[in-house]
Amino acid sequence: MLPTPDTSHVAYERIYEPAEDSFLLLDTLSSATETAFLQSRFGKDYVPLVVEVGPGSGVVIGFVNAHARVIFGSQDIVTAAVDVNGYACSATSETVRKAASENAATCGKFIGAFQGDLTTPVKDRLVDVLIFNPPYVPTPELPRQPGQTDLPNLATRPTFDDDSYMLSLSYAGGKDGMETTDRLINSLPQVLSSKGCAYILLCAQNKPEEVRERIRAFGKAWNVATVGSSGKQAGWERLQIIRIWRE
Repeated sequence: MLPTPDTSHVAYERIYEPAEDSFLLLDTLSSATETAFLQSRFGKDYVPLVVEVGPGSGVVIGFVNAHARVIFGSQDIVTAAVDVNGYACSATSETVRKAASENAATCGKFIGAFQGDLTTPVKDRLVDVLIFNPPYVPTPELPRQPGQTDLPNLATRPTFDDDSYMLSLSYAGGKDGMETTDRLINSLPQVLSSKGCAYILLCAQNKPEEVRERIRAFGKAWNVATVGSSGKQAGWERLQIIRIWRE
């Protein structure tokens, strides 16, 4: 079993704490099936760009970067992250740094965590592997999308309301828990490279079969498969990970 990155430095009052969904992503991305897929997809002469959207604590991208040689068969990968929460960006950078220092013989190259909405900081058709653990909990409405005035200055101590708002961005998914995920899925044809694939986590309330049908409607070249599952009924929050790619 590959070691999980240390997140003891993370302020969980304002950043999503690693939980079952996070660890399901770690298990899936390091599984024999997915490492074989990724190594076959990219080979040893290709340097893939791996981007996690909404990294929170950074445990997932920290894991992928630290264990690049095991997952991709090579340390020649570039990793990055994007989050609307500036505190999450800072925490992610530290998580990745610590994990890389502890796994110097197997880690890739992390270029940073960038503050932004979904994939807006990334150029079109540049991402080879996109990872997204979205805000998937169904809620009556989405929290407002933050502008600069909504995000506290990182140099100041956030208020309780600031913390509550930033945490809500990490879990509140609106109708069917899919409003943010829908925006990300709709962007995939523009975001992914010709070799690109995406790993997205869903819960049962997200209506996963409807999600798969929408992706297949992108065209004959598009494929989607369930590649990870919590494997147990946890109320309505039974989790699964889909992989999206095109041939």
